[in-house]
Amino acid sequence: MPKIDTGDTAWMLASAALVMFMTPGLGLFYGGLVRAKNVLATLMQSFVALALVSVLWAVIGYTLAFGPDKGLVIGGLKYLGLHGVGADPAGLAPTIPSSVFMVFQMMFAVITPALITGAFAERMKFSGWLLFLGLWSLVVYSPVAHWVWGGGFLGVGHLGALDFAGGTVVHINAGVAALACAIYLGKRRGFGSEAFRPHNVPLVILGAAILWFGWFGFNAGSALGANGLAGSAFVTTQLATAAAVFGWLIPEWIKHKRATTVGAATGAVAGLVAITPASGFVGPMPAILIGLIAGGVCFFAVNLKSRMGYDDSLDVVGVHMIGGIVGALLTGVFASVAINAAGANGGLGQLGKQAIAVAVTLAYSFVVTMGILKLSDKLVGLRVTVDDEAAGLDLSQHSEVGYNFSERGGHVVHSPVVEATAITRDAAVEPEEVRE
Repeated sequence: MPKIDTGDTAWMLASAALVMFMTPGLGLFYGGLVRAKNVLATLMQSFVALALVSVLWAVIGYTLAFGPDKGLVIGGLKYLGLHGVGADPAGLAPTIPSSVFMVFQMMFAVITPALITGAFAERMKFSGWLLFLGLWSLVVYSPVAHWVWGGGFLGVGHLGALDFAGGTVVHINAGVAALACAIYLGKRRGFGSEAFRPHNVPLVILGAAILWFGWFGFNAGSALGANGLAGSAFVTTQLATAAAVFGWLIPEWIKHKRATTVGAATGAVAGLVAITPASGFVGPMPAILIGLIAGGVCFFAVNLKSRMGYDDSLDVVGVHMIGGIVGALLTGVFASVAINAAGANGGLGQLGKQAIAVAVTLAYSFVVTMGILKLSDKLVGLRVTVDDEAAGLDLSQHSEVGYNFSERGGHVVHSPVVEATAITRDAAVEPEEVRE
């Protein structure tokens, strides 16, 4: 008879809180990378995901992902409105209350679509984002989560693809959706002729550090208990991330003759992404290899963006899609039942299973995301106007500015950001003060 374990429950509540903290951390990471006139809008896109997806998950998303399997493709409606989700153990996590399992999974559902926002930063209407966000979380995220974790055709007992904490469900899924968004929305004004430099690098580092911190809940929490597997996932997460920093910095240093702070932060995120599917299946030394490989591969993938001709504003495709693919495939190479008896040993057979899961996720998410984009565009519109894009999304979508200087001694303190955004509203041209 399943029995609630208080230690497991405490760890899983803490892990859910850690993963929740990742979403505002993501907002800070992305917010620092955009221009000053778009920082609040970028933060808002992540923050509102925390609100909207939480409600949708409780009403119907959770049961679609983890309800009784229906044809290996979707969950049934047993848990509609969280009916029966309370203090009793969950089937997939027999030592914690089902409510705790549900809220832990909720935080994954929240951050996954938030990752996509980096691809269309600085050019999507807030109303369009809200509609797209709600539809995507239900029509794309919940089914893919069911396929891999909820008893569907890709997971244990069927195909047998391994994904400990979300390489396919979260990162490949969001990464290829980001590619669809970048293609559909088109390029930012000035892309290819102007440099779009980060406006606040300390904010980028802060966001990356919060992501790194929260990721221990993301990966170690996916052991669903306070146990040896959680400890192993914690260790592999740290080592892969640390190695990925150098996996990125070394080729950057060779190519550009310097190592950048933004590069270190991006390399760390690439390592976090790549180790996610493998964290509960590999040991420390393979984790370091995965991190090194992912850092280097993602560096070169990001540098291919301009050649490919799409405007992925904050490199979601190069980091999350490519990093997720690297991690998912290398899980099939390095996995060991000595680490996790519920997994499998790496080899050609397991690598093939991983490749199938990657291909299915890429195809489904890209095609359905394109459909959702077209529907959302038709209903409310997605792309901001030329004037609103020039003014910045902070003003045009939210009537706010990210950096507002107070009056002192009866005189208004000179504020290039405020003055620049005011100029763009009137003249619809990009100001010199914030031109990148």
